[in-house]
Amino acid sequence: MADECDVVVIGTGPGGEDAAGRLAEAGLSVVAVESRLVGGECPYYACVPTKMMVRAAGMLEEARRIPGMAGRATVTPDWGTVATRIRDEATDSWDDKVAADRLTGKGVRLVRGEGRITAPNEVTVGDRVFRARRGILLNTGTAPVAPPIDGLAGTPFWTNREAVQATEVPGSILVLGGGVVGAEMTQVFARFGSRVTIVEAGDRLLANEEPESSALIRKVFEREGSTVRTGAGVTAVTHEDDRFTMHIGDEALTAERLLVATGRRPNFKGLGLDRVGLDENARRVSVDGHMRAADGVWAIGDITGMGAFTHVSMYQAAVAVRDILGEEGAPAAYRAVPRVTFTDPEIASVGLTEAQARDQNLPIRTGMSQIPESTRGWIHKAGNDGFIKLVENTEWGTLVGATAVGPSAGEVLGFLAVAVHTETPTAALRDMIYAYPTFHRAIEAALADLAT
Repeated sequence: MADECDVVVIGTGPGGEDAAGRLAEAGLSVVAVESRLVGGECPYYACVPTKMMVRAAGMLEEARRIPGMAGRATVTPDWGTVATRIRDEATDSWDDKVAADRLTGKGVRLVRGEGRITAPNEVTVGDRVFRARRGILLNTGTAPVAPPIDGLAGTPFWTNREAVQATEVPGSILVLGGGVVGAEMTQVFARFGSRVTIVEAGDRLLANEEPESSALIRKVFEREGSTVRTGAGVTAVTHEDDRFTMHIGDEALTAERLLVATGRRPNFKGLGLDRVGLDENARRVSVDGHMRAADGVWAIGDITGMGAFTHVSMYQAAVAVRDILGEEGAPAAYRAVPRVTFTDPEIASVGLTEAQARDQNLPIRTGMSQIPESTRGWIHKAGNDGFIKLVENTEWGTLVGATAVGPSAGEVLGFLAVAVHTETPTAALRDMIYAYPTFHRAIEAALADLAT
């Protein structure tokens, strides 16, 4: 006999947990299926613990900047303090009881196990079958993936999951992959005393960001003692005597640890997407503006390919919930998706990069200003690396993209995200009054550069 309900939610990452709770609070009968931790990757292995690591590393660096600014300081890193905070404050030792109780407290029925679609509006978990009167919401997320490098499989390499559980900092570490995870972890471990080498097969770090961002963060990493290798194809990896060796052509790099940060794969193999007319071999689950993937099927989060960010998943959850409840609301819009890499300086972007805009054949011009040349940057002095870059559609007279790099750049980005999202005319942005002396006042100088 099948259990009847209104909606089955498969996967309780941030968006799935939020959607399940909202639907239950609206009076629907909701079953949430989770095979790992309620809350997903973000609170246990990604956003939250990694930013605790970043915060701690940033405090160390600020203390090192005291000479010449405020006096003298002696800095003694202690990773045990960070590890304890991650275990006790962020993850409850990777126990999701608090999150699970929060979910069931809203009236959601939580079922542990692997869920798979076995028929339209039907989900099977083990030997239990659930039939959903309204449909199925997918939020199965992604998992770390390792490249097919000779010898890598079977070695005790780290992904982000092992890195956040580290109880001590390795003396040396190789970081494979120059994306967001690789960049953030490179700086964290280097500031805590590791000898770090970051290796990227492409020609620059943070390839999805502006090239100026890539160049600046490379300069900062090298200044802080890390080795940066780009355009480096790894041919093999070995692990002997508690050391990893990474082979790049005839060169061999060695370290105590290896962190693999080369991307993630969507978790929908074996999910039964074919039972509802979807392709399990696709790179993502395609959805319309109301998050509908098929008749009676909605999908949100990383698997939709619209940005592997918690904020995108939460945004999509709200859109899907409205649709499931039959409520009016605007369809999803992605022209102003914000993203932040929490290095020091922070790298924050919204909308299109210059290259992306040119690929779309948009008529554009760009404007830039340098944080060190701003009054706030001059006052800040140590640790004032950064810039503002604006991408304007000259036909529309609005920003289609922007990047803020610098101290608190993620906060500065809020202004730029509003401008891109609301399609505010750049003429109106020039007419504004910008508080002095702030970091965001550098936007004014970048706007002026647009006009030259």
